[in-house]
Amino acid sequence: MIIHSKAPLRLGLAGGGTDVSPFSEDFGGAVLNTTISLFARAIIEPLENGKIILESYDLDEYQELKSNTYLEPDGKLPLLKGVYNRIVSDFVKRPLSFKLTTIVDVPKGSGLGTSSTIVVAILGAFVEWLNLPLGDYDIAHLAWEIERKDLNLAGGKQDQYAATFGGFNFIEFSAGENVIVNPLRIKSLYKHQLEWNLLLYYTGTGRDSADIIRDQSKGFEDKQGNAVAAAQVIKEISYSMKETLLRGDIDNIGNLLDISWQNKKKMSKEITNPVLDDIYDTALKAGANGGKISGAGGGGFIMFYCPANSKQKVIRDLHRFGGRAYNYVFVDDGLYTLTVK
Repeated sequence: MIIHSKAPLRLGLAGGGTDVSPFSEDFGGAVLNTTISLFARAIIEPLENGKIILESYDLDEYQELKSNTYLEPDGKLPLLKGVYNRIVSDFVKRPLSFKLTTIVDVPKGSGLGTSSTIVVAILGAFVEWLNLPLGDYDIAHLAWEIERKDLNLAGGKQDQYAATFGGFNFIEFSAGENVIVNPLRIKSLYKHQLEWNLLLYYTGTGRDSADIIRDQSKGFEDKQGNAVAAAQVIKEISYSMKETLLRGDIDNIGNLLDISWQNKKKMSKEITNPVLDDIYDTALKAGANGGKISGAGGGGFIMFYCPANSKQKVIRDLHRFGGRAYNYVFVDDGLYTLTVK
């Protein structure tokens, strides 16, 4: 028996950063994101030899352990161990024996929510294997708890919900841990236009999002004017982005992305650097009318809105930076699991 699970990565179109504590608790956050045809996958193969084998193909890491009720998240494959520990402590109450393999379609530190999506995919595999009574909200919330509380990894709340639910979603965050996922019914024509004109460009450099998010959080905690004011603007843009998509005013998206990017840079000095600024300026000169970095910033993917027939020229002019454009399509499905016997 083999259990397969996959969850889609996401593009954060608007509102990113407002799902980070303490801003989301103090002011309420709002994020608009969509999932794309790049995935994190998890595979569980049950064993009967009293061992736990953990393997990450994309990180090229492998570990073989004796089956136990707790695996110390000692820096090697902590996400895999963190999920297992909660499955045992909250549900099965006994050690399990299995091989767990993870695969991600993009490099680490991409800004597409990879860490959270891996956690969701692994959780989905365990839910499928053990027939656990967890719905979508339960899985997304548990994934968030594992990352933010159990493993103490800095980050926001949007990625776990995007990966679990899939599709275009407007997600609201309020005081405490309250999250509401609002699926958006966007016309196919508008989706296709956005998909055609939105360029997803990998800069060739990863980054540690946790350091950037900690710096953002400090600005929120200290009530620094720039960080809080910028986040308020970014939150308002998420509402404007929702209206723009629903109404089909797709060419306005570049302008909204640009406003978001200019404000995002005010939230932390770590978000951009001279190379990223050069990439951004080059894309705009080539015909893009706006864009923003995906995720926390500092590297990874940048998305650009390229109106009319400018996308190929933007790709050509960005070639000198050594990155690459990724092909993708929007996907409506979130977490998906199956068992092969």
